[in-house]
Amino acid sequence: MGAARQAASNEDWDEEVDLLIFGAGAAGMTAAIVADHEKLKVLLCEKTGMVGGITSTSGGTTWVPGTALSAQAGVPDSVDDARRFLASVVGARGGDAAREAFLQSGPQAIDELARISEVQFVAATAHPDYVSGPGAAFGGRALVPAPFDARVLGRAFARVRPPRKEFMGLGGMMVARSDLSALLAPFASLPNFKRTMAVVGRYALDRLRYPRGTQLVMGNALAARLYYSLCKRGVEVRFDTPLVELVRENGRVTGAIVTTPDGSRKRIGARRGVVLATGGITRHPTLRKQLFPAAARGLSLAPLTHTGDGVDRAQRVGARVEDGGDSPGLWMPCSIQRARNGNPEDDRIWPHIILDRAKPGLIAVNDHGERFVNEADSYHDFVMGMLRDAKQRGSATARAHLIVDADFIHEYGLGLLMPGRSASRIAAFERAGYLVKGNTLAELAAKLGVDAAGLARTVDSFNRDAANGEDPAFGRGTSPMNRFNGDAQQQPNPCIRPMGRGPYYAVTVQPADLACSAGLSGNANGEVLDEAGHVIAGLFACGNDLASIFRGTYPGPGTTLGPAIVFGWRIARYVAREAALDNARETAAVQVCA
Repeated sequence: MGAARQAASNEDWDEEVDLLIFGAGAAGMTAAIVADHEKLKVLLCEKTGMVGGITSTSGGTTWVPGTALSAQAGVPDSVDDARRFLASVVGARGGDAAREAFLQSGPQAIDELARISEVQFVAATAHPDYVSGPGAAFGGRALVPAPFDARVLGRAFARVRPPRKEFMGLGGMMVARSDLSALLAPFASLPNFKRTMAVVGRYALDRLRYPRGTQLVMGNALAARLYYSLCKRGVEVRFDTPLVELVRENGRVTGAIVTTPDGSRKRIGARRGVVLATGGITRHPTLRKQLFPAAARGLSLAPLTHTGDGVDRAQRVGARVEDGGDSPGLWMPCSIQRARNGNPEDDRIWPHIILDRAKPGLIAVNDHGERFVNEADSYHDFVMGMLRDAKQRGSATARAHLIVDADFIHEYGLGLLMPGRSASRIAAFERAGYLVKGNTLAELAAKLGVDAAGLARTVDSFNRDAANGEDPAFGRGTSPMNRFNGDAQQQPNPCIRPMGRGPYYAVTVQPADLACSAGLSGNANGEVLDEAGHVIAGLFACGNDLASIFRGTYPGPGTTLGPAIVFGWRIARYVAREAALDNARETAAVQVCA
């Protein structure tokens, strides 16, 4: 069996369950909820002391086509349209059966979660797919988690992993996107002031009893809703219990060995299967080096504990790892404000998602001062452009400089710097080394280490076309997603305007993985496959442990969380169905013998 451990018999187990799940993110918690609903005995083991994983720090948007929620929101979507769309985006890259299973099961999975759990979504009326093509949707396909009042969790609220500190105000307050404009300009109007007082007042009361604000939104709300559902059902979540080893007997995975909080080891049998949902390969030292391009290995948005345990242990029992197709990772351009104390864990990392890159007046350039990508494209496609550019230039590193003028800073902000005209705040980010200022483009180029002549040519060319609202070089502002994230007040192109006179400002971004495309090879039921493409009986994977069904492409907002939830649901339903068939066969056999 190689590195796989042989067990003498099932009598060796310290305990037994029907379904043993590793990883309390969206995928693992969904599988646990549905399996419990199907009357299976479930145990969910979490490596850390908190639930949520990457889900809790994400935007929480969940991409599931064709749900009833889309019709309820007035933007009905269809599975047929999504099928045409994915055919145009993914093409012949493979994974057709798993994608079809996702499309067919998605609406049912979302409906059932709404019935049996506290998980609630709302279909966004305007949240376009990231790629244009036949069947693309402007709204209805992206599902947003409903806000959650975490006070109902009581002391268990401390078990929900907080969002990134950069996304919390006043040391622990989450802010809904709909409240952001009011909080950024509280004295601009009476409604803004009232809303600000309501949000901040609620937070102040929370801090009298809780370590942070209890009004949760985005991925944190989704993680908390899933965990609250488990708590209400009485499903056991065993914290600080990492997976050590899978046990495989006669070709079937029958259980696992874990480390308990007291440091001892325990053997847990799984009559119906083991589910891996441990967060993917993001920080696995060997697989990251093998699969990720050198220019994208330096930074990850995954929790430090996401060291690829599930994928690693599955490999030891013969599982196959897929490289992810077009890309092993799913990427985000991030800027970093280094901590004064020199501790990387205290650095502030800002993911440049939608607030600045698509706005008119910003350009992204490489060290030659040249544009290389449509700045308004999705975060993943933006970084794919960075990686292509680095490869073409023969560079082992990929970085880009987001350059704007003073008006842009005042209107839209840049990265960690929120909009406004406060000279002291702007100067503070300069002193911290995060924001670079140049009174002229040449001065800015010198400070950035960028070719000054190249930058001057780029700005001249960009401004000439931008005066007419055009970008013939990269087509910025020509897609629905581009235009949606731009500024509607800027016409004729909400993503384009000439760059004005100095002073100029810049932040530098680098690639970070926010999730994986590479992962364990699996079939439409989430069963893990071996090197020969055969099912490893009793072993399942979902979430980032399972190779992406989109093969390294990134079709729309939430195309990691959508499959994570749907395949968690599919695995639990499949296991329950197989258990029912086995029970029926056993009953029939007993009756025949009688």
